[in-house]
Amino acid sequence: MSIFKTENLNLHYGDNHALIDVNMQIDCNEITALIGPSGCGKSTFLRVLNRMNDVIPNCKITGLVSFNGMDIYGPKVDPMIIRKKIGMVFQKPNPFPISIYDNVAYAPKYHGTRKKAALDEIVEKSLRQAALWDEVKERLKKSALSLSGGQQQRLCIARTIALNPEVILFDEPTSALDPISTMKIEELAVELKKNYSIVIVTHNMQQAARISDYTAFFLLGELIEYNKTKNIFSEPNDKRTEDYITGRFG
Repeated sequence: MSIFKTENLNLHYGDNHALIDVNMQIDCNEITALIGPSGCGKSTFLRVLNRMNDVIPNCKITGLVSFNGMDIYGPKVDPMIIRKKIGMVFQKPNPFPISIYDNVAYAPKYHGTRKKAALDEIVEKSLRQAALWDEVKERLKKSALSLSGGQQQRLCIARTIALNPEVILFDEPTSALDPISTMKIEELAVELKKNYSIVIVTHNMQQAARISDYTAFFLLGELIEYNKTKNIFSEPNDKRTEDYITGRFG
């Protein structure tokens, strides 16, 4: 069952045609990797899925982007509701300069959860799902900035989970991390897909091959090929895909 569907999706930044007629379906409870060289449109496409491009001046989007059958760019759709359902984790960990507890509780408080017992439950559950609870349960009142880079990124994942989204978008979530932290995030992503649909932008071919179920290859704003990951990496249909994943360019 698909959770996202795009039809004839085009995106312009001013005169720059950044996405060109992208037609794609993304399935529930799968990890979908977006790969391609820098500037190919993969991060732009990711940001289309939760309307993060709305804040960019001169950005024009045409075509359909549907989430659970709803046109997310429809005139009556509230972008804040979309972003609550479709969370995002960025390239560099960006915890708030407040306590570990308050980082996770921040969004639920903003959306109206006030009772301490309810917040305690959300914080613990989110940190457990982000595989961080055992490492921080004795220091929840300490600053989030005291955590290591990998822990900070898992905290950002917990912060996203706290709003109970349906989808988690990852924009190169391990590019600033060491190999051990990267492995933990990858293991976490595989675990999280039991409860969430995941779309991940990655420059790391091995990462896409290790953890994703489906892979989309973008080049110069076009979706060149989209298939099961094992097919993309073992028998791609397009010569450009093969050239990219074998390192001939990019």
